[in-house]
Amino acid sequence: MATYDIISIGAGPTGLACAIEAKRAGMEPLVIDKGCLCNSIYHYPVNMVFFTTPELLEIGDLPLVSATEKPVRTEALKYYRKAAEHYQLELRLFERVLRVDGHDGNFTVVTRTEKGAEERYAGKKISIATGYYDLPNVLGIPGEELPHVSHYYTEPFEFWNQDVVVIGGKNSAAEAALDLYRNGARVTLVHRRAELGSTIKYWVRPDIENRVKAGQVKALFETQVKAITRDEVVVRNGAGEKRLPAKQVFALTGYHPDFAFIESLGVQLDPETRKPALDAHTLESNVPGIHLAGVVIGGRHTSEIFIENGRFHGKQIIASLKA
Repeated sequence: MATYDIISIGAGPTGLACAIEAKRAGMEPLVIDKGCLCNSIYHYPVNMVFFTTPELLEIGDLPLVSATEKPVRTEALKYYRKAAEHYQLELRLFERVLRVDGHDGNFTVVTRTEKGAEERYAGKKISIATGYYDLPNVLGIPGEELPHVSHYYTEPFEFWNQDVVVIGGKNSAAEAALDLYRNGARVTLVHRRAELGSTIKYWVRPDIENRVKAGQVKALFETQVKAITRDEVVVRNGAGEKRLPAKQVFALTGYHPDFAFIESLGVQLDPETRKPALDAHTLESNVPGIHLAGVVIGGRHTSEIFIENGRFHGKQIIASLKA
Protein backbone atom coordinates (compact mmCIF):
# COMPACT_ATOMS: atom_id res chain seq x y z
CA MET A 1 0.00 0.00 0.00
CA ALA A 2 1.47 3.33 -1.14
CA THR A 3 1.93 6.01 1.50
CA TYR A 4 0.74 9.53 0.70
CA ASP A 5 2.45 12.57 2.18
CA ILE A 6 -0.93 14.04 3.11
CA ILE A 7 -4.51 12.82 2.83
CA SER A 8 -7.12 15.55 2.55
CA ILE A 9 -10.57 14.51 3.72
CA GLY A 10 -13.00 16.72 1.83
CA ALA A 11 -12.96 17.59 -1.89
CA GLY A 12 -14.38 21.08 -1.68
CA PRO A 13 -12.38 24.20 -2.63
CA THR A 14 -10.41 24.13 0.66
CA GLY A 15 -9.54 20.44 0.42
CA LEU A 16 -8.53 20.83 -3.22
CA ALA A 17 -6.42 23.90 -2.39
CA CYS A 18 -4.59 21.91 0.29
CA ALA A 19 -3.86 19.07 -2.15
CA ILE A 20 -2.74 21.52 -4.84
CA GLU A 21 -0.29 23.22 -2.47
CA ALA A 22 1.07 19.80 -1.49
CA LYS A 23 1.52 18.88 -5.17
CA ARG A 24 3.31 22.16 -5.86
CA ALA A 25 5.61 21.44 -2.92
CA GLY A 26 6.63 18.11 -4.43
CA MET A 27 4.45 16.01 -2.13
CA GLU A 28 2.05 13.20 -3.00
CA PRO A 29 -1.48 14.12 -1.81
CA LEU A 30 -4.72 12.15 -1.90
CA VAL A 31 -8.21 13.67 -1.66
CA ILE A 32 -11.17 11.66 -0.34
CA ASP A 33 -14.84 12.73 -0.28
CA LYS A 34 -18.10 10.95 0.50
CA GLY A 35 -19.79 12.78 -2.39
CA CYS A 36 -18.87 14.25 -5.75
CA LEU A 37 -16.22 16.88 -6.40
CA CYS A 38 -17.26 20.05 -4.56
CA ASN A 39 -20.29 18.22 -3.21
CA SER A 40 -21.53 21.23 -1.21
CA ILE A 41 -21.46 23.61 -4.18
CA TYR A 42 -23.19 20.95 -6.27
CA HIS A 43 -26.09 20.99 -3.77
CA TYR A 44 -26.37 24.78 -3.72
CA PRO A 45 -29.49 26.31 -5.32
CA VAL A 46 -29.24 25.86 -9.09
CA ASN A 47 -29.11 29.58 -9.89
CA MET A 48 -27.05 30.69 -6.89
CA VAL A 49 -24.81 33.74 -7.29
CA PHE A 50 -21.70 33.96 -5.08
CA PHE A 51 -21.30 36.86 -2.68
CA THR A 52 -17.81 37.59 -3.99
CA THR A 53 -15.76 38.33 -7.08
CA PRO A 54 -14.07 35.57 -9.15
CA GLU A 55 -10.49 36.16 -8.00
CA LEU A 56 -11.46 35.53 -4.36
CA LEU A 57 -12.57 31.99 -5.22
CA GLU A 58 -9.36 31.06 -7.07
CA ILE A 59 -7.04 28.26 -5.97
CA GLY A 60 -3.66 27.12 -7.27
CA ASP A 61 -3.03 30.48 -9.00
CA LEU A 62 -5.50 29.51 -11.73
CA PRO A 63 -7.82 32.27 -12.99
CA LEU A 64 -11.59 31.88 -12.64
CA VAL A 65 -13.24 33.47 -15.65
CA SER A 66 -16.81 34.63 -15.06
CA ALA A 67 -19.31 36.12 -17.48
CA THR A 68 -20.42 38.65 -14.88
CA GLU A 69 -18.99 40.52 -11.90
CA LYS A 70 -20.01 37.71 -9.53
CA PRO A 71 -19.60 34.05 -10.46
CA VAL A 72 -22.47 31.58 -10.36
CA ARG A 73 -22.68 27.99 -9.15
CA THR A 74 -22.11 26.39 -12.57
CA GLU A 75 -18.98 28.48 -13.23
CA ALA A 76 -17.53 27.49 -9.85
CA LEU A 77 -18.21 23.78 -10.41
CA LYS A 78 -16.50 23.87 -13.80
CA TYR A 79 -13.57 25.88 -12.41
CA TYR A 80 -12.80 23.55 -9.50
CA ARG A 81 -13.10 20.51 -11.77
CA LYS A 82 -10.59 22.06 -14.16
CA ALA A 83 -8.28 22.91 -11.24
CA ALA A 84 -8.29 19.25 -10.14
CA GLU A 85 -7.60 18.15 -13.71
CA HIS A 86 -4.83 20.71 -14.22
CA TYR A 87 -2.91 19.57 -11.16
CA GLN A 88 -3.76 15.92 -11.84
CA LEU A 89 -4.98 15.41 -8.30
CA GLU A 90 -5.60 11.86 -7.15
CA LEU A 91 -9.17 11.67 -5.88
CA ARG A 92 -11.34 9.02 -4.28
CA LEU A 93 -14.90 10.29 -4.61
CA PHE A 94 -18.10 8.73 -3.23
CA GLU A 95 -16.10 7.10 -0.44
CA ARG A 96 -17.17 7.74 3.14
CA VAL A 97 -14.38 7.91 5.73
CA LEU A 98 -15.21 5.48 8.53
CA ARG A 99 -12.25 6.19 10.78
CA VAL A 100 -8.63 7.26 10.92
CA ASP A 101 -6.22 4.87 12.63
CA GLY A 102 -2.54 5.22 13.51
CA HIS A 103 -0.49 8.23 14.51
CA ASP A 104 1.57 11.12 13.16
CA GLY A 105 3.66 9.91 10.24
CA ASN A 106 1.77 6.64 9.95
CA PHE A 107 -1.99 7.14 9.58
CA THR A 108 -4.45 4.77 7.92
CA VAL A 109 -7.71 6.20 6.56
CA VAL A 110 -10.43 3.55 6.32
CA THR A 111 -13.28 4.24 3.89
CA ARG A 112 -16.38 2.55 2.47
CA THR A 113 -17.20 2.85 -1.23
CA GLU A 114 -20.65 3.22 -2.77
CA LYS A 115 -20.65 -0.53 -3.41
CA GLY A 116 -19.90 -1.30 0.23
CA ALA A 117 -16.25 -2.26 -0.19
CA GLU A 118 -13.79 -1.20 2.51
CA GLU A 119 -10.64 0.60 1.39
CA ARG A 120 -7.52 1.68 3.28
CA TYR A 121 -5.07 4.48 2.51
CA ALA A 122 -1.80 5.22 4.27
CA GLY A 123 -0.76 8.82 4.89
CA LYS A 124 1.90 10.65 6.86
CA LYS A 125 -0.36 13.65 7.59
CA ILE A 126 -4.10 14.30 7.56
CA SER A 127 -6.01 17.43 6.57
CA ILE A 128 -9.68 17.70 7.54
CA ALA A 129 -11.67 20.01 5.24
CA THR A 130 -15.14 18.50 5.47
CA GLY A 131 -17.12 21.75 5.45
CA TYR A 132 -20.57 21.96 7.02
CA TYR A 133 -23.27 21.94 4.33
CA ASP A 134 -24.10 18.23 4.74
CA LEU A 135 -25.56 18.67 8.24
CA PRO A 136 -28.54 21.04 8.58
CA ASN A 137 -29.55 22.56 11.90
CA VAL A 138 -32.78 20.72 12.61
CA LEU A 139 -35.79 22.32 14.26
CA GLY A 140 -36.58 19.24 16.34
CA ILE A 141 -40.34 19.51 15.82
CA PRO A 142 -43.05 17.00 14.84
CA GLY A 143 -43.34 16.60 11.06
CA GLU A 144 -39.84 17.77 10.19
CA GLU A 145 -39.13 14.38 8.59
CA LEU A 146 -42.11 14.57 6.20
CA PRO A 147 -41.23 14.25 2.48
CA HIS A 148 -42.35 17.78 1.57
CA VAL A 149 -39.94 19.34 4.11
CA SER A 150 -36.44 20.15 2.86
CA HIS A 151 -33.38 21.77 4.44
CA TYR A 152 -32.04 22.57 0.97
CA TYR A 153 -33.44 24.82 -1.74
CA THR A 154 -33.04 23.97 -5.41
CA GLU A 155 -35.50 25.46 -7.91
CA PRO A 156 -38.89 27.25 -7.75
CA PHE A 157 -40.71 26.00 -10.83
CA GLU A 158 -42.53 23.09 -9.20
CA PHE A 159 -44.27 25.48 -6.81
CA TRP A 160 -45.99 27.88 -9.21
CA ASN A 161 -49.38 28.84 -7.78
CA GLN A 162 -48.71 26.80 -4.62
CA ASP A 163 -48.39 27.71 -0.94
CA VAL A 164 -44.79 27.51 0.29
CA VAL A 165 -43.43 28.24 3.77
CA VAL A 166 -39.77 29.25 4.13
CA ILE A 167 -38.36 28.98 7.66
CA GLY A 168 -35.33 31.13 8.46
CA GLY A 169 -34.15 34.71 8.32
CA LYS A 170 -30.68 34.67 6.81
CA ASN A 171 -29.39 34.73 3.27
CA SER A 172 -30.58 31.31 2.09
CA ALA A 173 -34.11 31.91 3.33
CA ALA A 174 -34.32 35.41 1.84
CA GLU A 175 -33.05 34.31 -1.57
CA ALA A 176 -35.35 31.29 -1.65
CA ALA A 177 -38.38 33.41 -0.72
CA LEU A 178 -37.59 35.90 -3.49
CA ASP A 179 -37.00 33.21 -6.11
CA LEU A 180 -40.23 31.43 -5.20
CA TYR A 181 -42.22 34.68 -5.27
CA ARG A 182 -40.84 35.66 -8.69
CA ASN A 183 -41.81 32.28 -10.08
CA GLY A 184 -45.42 32.43 -8.97
CA ALA A 185 -45.46 30.74 -5.57
CA ARG A 186 -47.42 32.10 -2.61
CA VAL A 187 -44.65 32.51 -0.05
CA THR A 188 -44.72 32.95 3.70
CA LEU A 189 -41.40 33.59 5.46
CA VAL A 190 -41.27 32.57 9.14
CA HIS A 191 -38.43 33.81 11.37
CA ARG A 192 -38.01 33.44 15.12
CA ARG A 193 -36.22 36.79 15.49
CA ALA A 194 -37.56 40.33 15.20
CA GLU A 195 -35.74 41.11 11.94
CA LEU A 196 -33.77 39.53 9.13
CA GLY A 197 -30.13 38.50 9.68
CA SER A 198 -27.31 41.03 9.38
CA THR A 199 -25.31 38.87 6.94
CA ILE A 200 -27.82 38.97 4.08
CA LYS A 201 -26.17 39.98 0.79
CA TYR A 202 -26.31 43.73 0.31
CA TRP A 203 -28.26 43.48 -2.96
CA VAL A 204 -30.73 40.95 -1.52
CA ARG A 205 -31.68 42.87 1.64
CA PRO A 206 -33.57 45.82 0.05
CA ASP A 207 -35.25 43.40 -2.34
CA ILE A 208 -36.67 41.10 0.34
CA GLU A 209 -37.55 44.03 2.63
CA ASN A 210 -39.48 45.76 -0.16
CA ARG A 211 -41.30 42.54 -1.12
CA VAL A 212 -42.35 42.06 2.50
CA LYS A 213 -43.43 45.70 2.82
CA ALA A 214 -45.53 45.37 -0.33
CA GLY A 215 -47.14 42.18 0.93
CA GLN A 216 -45.77 40.18 -2.01
CA VAL A 217 -43.92 37.94 0.43
CA LYS A 218 -45.75 37.41 3.70
CA ALA A 219 -43.44 37.52 6.71
CA LEU A 220 -44.00 36.45 10.31
CA PHE A 221 -41.28 37.65 12.69
CA GLU A 222 -40.77 36.64 16.32
CA THR A 223 -42.61 33.47 15.41
CA GLN A 224 -41.83 29.90 16.43
CA VAL A 225 -42.63 26.86 14.30
CA LYS A 226 -44.30 24.28 16.52
CA ALA A 227 -45.16 21.46 14.10
CA ILE A 228 -45.51 20.53 10.44
CA THR A 229 -48.36 18.45 9.03
CA ARG A 230 -48.85 17.14 5.49
CA ASP A 231 -50.48 20.38 4.36
CA GLU A 232 -49.90 22.96 7.09
CA VAL A 233 -47.25 24.58 9.28
CA VAL A 234 -48.30 25.31 12.85
CA VAL A 235 -46.70 28.50 14.23
CA ARG A 236 -47.04 30.53 17.41
CA ASN A 237 -46.26 34.18 18.19
CA GLY A 238 -47.60 36.98 20.34
CA ALA A 239 -50.93 36.83 18.51
CA GLY A 240 -51.37 33.15 19.36
CA GLU A 241 -51.29 30.00 17.26
CA LYS A 242 -51.78 29.99 13.51
CA ARG A 243 -51.85 27.32 10.80
CA LEU A 244 -50.22 28.17 7.46
CA PRO A 245 -51.12 26.19 4.32
CA ALA A 246 -48.03 24.61 2.75
CA LYS A 247 -47.50 22.26 -0.16
CA GLN A 248 -43.76 22.61 0.45
CA VAL A 249 -41.66 23.70 3.43
CA PHE A 250 -38.07 24.89 3.13
CA ALA A 251 -36.46 24.86 6.58
CA LEU A 252 -33.39 26.95 5.79
CA THR A 253 -32.07 27.27 9.33
CA GLY A 254 -28.35 26.86 8.70
CA TYR A 255 -25.83 24.03 8.86
CA HIS A 256 -22.98 22.83 11.09
CA PRO A 257 -19.73 20.87 10.75
CA ASP A 258 -19.60 17.15 11.54
CA PHE A 259 -18.50 17.60 15.14
CA ALA A 260 -18.89 13.89 15.93
CA PHE A 261 -16.43 12.91 13.19
CA ILE A 262 -13.90 15.54 14.26
CA GLU A 263 -14.11 14.37 17.88
CA SER A 264 -13.73 10.74 16.77
CA LEU A 265 -10.24 11.69 15.61
CA GLY A 266 -9.34 12.78 19.13
CA VAL A 267 -9.60 16.49 18.33
CA GLN A 268 -10.79 18.52 21.32
CA LEU A 269 -13.71 20.91 20.74
CA ASP A 270 -14.69 23.83 22.91
CA PRO A 271 -17.95 22.87 24.68
CA GLU A 272 -19.60 26.19 23.84
CA THR A 273 -18.29 27.33 20.45
CA ARG A 274 -17.28 23.83 19.25
CA LYS A 275 -14.12 25.37 17.84
CA PRO A 276 -11.26 22.84 17.70
CA ALA A 277 -8.03 23.07 19.63
CA LEU A 278 -5.35 23.95 17.10
CA ASP A 279 -2.19 25.95 16.44
CA ALA A 280 -3.21 29.18 14.69
CA HIS A 281 -0.06 29.18 12.53
CA THR A 282 0.23 25.54 11.44
CA LEU A 283 -3.47 24.64 11.79
CA GLU A 284 -2.38 21.43 13.47
CA SER A 285 -4.90 20.19 16.02
CA ASN A 286 -4.13 18.81 19.47
CA VAL A 287 -3.66 15.45 17.70
CA PRO A 288 -0.16 15.51 16.14
CA GLY A 289 -0.29 15.19 12.37
CA ILE A 290 -3.99 16.05 12.01
CA HIS A 291 -4.57 19.52 10.55
CA LEU A 292 -7.88 21.33 10.08
CA ALA A 293 -8.86 23.61 7.21
CA GLY A 294 -11.86 25.62 6.13
CA VAL A 295 -15.11 26.18 7.96
CA VAL A 296 -14.55 23.36 10.47
CA ILE A 297 -12.14 25.72 12.24
CA GLY A 298 -15.03 28.09 13.04
CA GLY A 299 -17.05 25.58 15.05
CA ARG A 300 -20.61 26.79 15.41
CA HIS A 301 -19.59 30.17 13.97
CA THR A 302 -19.86 29.01 10.37
CA SER A 303 -20.17 32.58 9.06
CA GLU A 304 -16.55 33.36 10.02
CA ILE A 305 -14.92 31.27 7.29
CA PHE A 306 -15.75 31.18 3.58
CA ILE A 307 -14.02 29.92 0.43
CA GLU A 308 -12.36 33.35 0.24
CA ASN A 309 -10.27 32.81 3.40
CA GLY A 310 -10.48 29.03 3.79
CA ARG A 311 -8.65 28.53 0.48
CA PHE A 312 -5.46 29.87 2.10
CA HIS A 313 -5.46 27.26 4.85
CA GLY A 314 -3.79 24.79 2.51
CA LYS A 315 -0.86 27.18 2.09
CA GLN A 316 -0.51 27.42 5.87
CA ILE A 317 -0.58 23.68 6.39
CA ILE A 318 1.85 22.82 3.61
CA ALA A 319 4.21 25.67 4.58
CA SER A 320 4.35 24.27 8.13
CA LEU A 321 5.05 20.76 6.83
CA LYS A 322 7.83 22.01 4.56
CA ALA A 323 9.36 23.95 7.45
